[in-house]
Amino acid sequence: NEKEDTIHELQHRISRLEGVLHLEEMITTSGGKIFATNGKKADFHTTLEKCQESGGSIATPRNMSENDAILYFVKKYNTYAYLGIKESLIPSKFQFLDGTKLSYSNWHSKEPSGKGEE
Repeated sequence: NEKEDTIHELQHRISRLEGVLHLEEMITTSGGKIFATNGKKADFHTTLEKCQESGGSIATPRNMSENDAILYFVKKYNTYAYLGIKESLIPSKFQFLDGTKLSYSNWHSKEPSGKGEE
């Protein structure tokens, strides 16, 4: 079937591309999600825009494994990472950018404080 052959070929090409990106340490995966970076520093708005332009979204860790995938890049580039999380209207309560309540968090002790890296 031509449709199945095309799907198989696309899956093979995607797998090869993912392999190259893994070798270049530009992506890591967790739970079926791909976490990626270009390694460049940018402000939050630019980061959000670039993620959307590439068909993705800014990282939103929903469990320890996804948090570790983000932490991989934080350690590799010795920098912070923006997350798709914001403070809600209730001070010290956080939510995803779409307003969904957080179901997972892993803040450092006494964080978030709103004073730099959280």
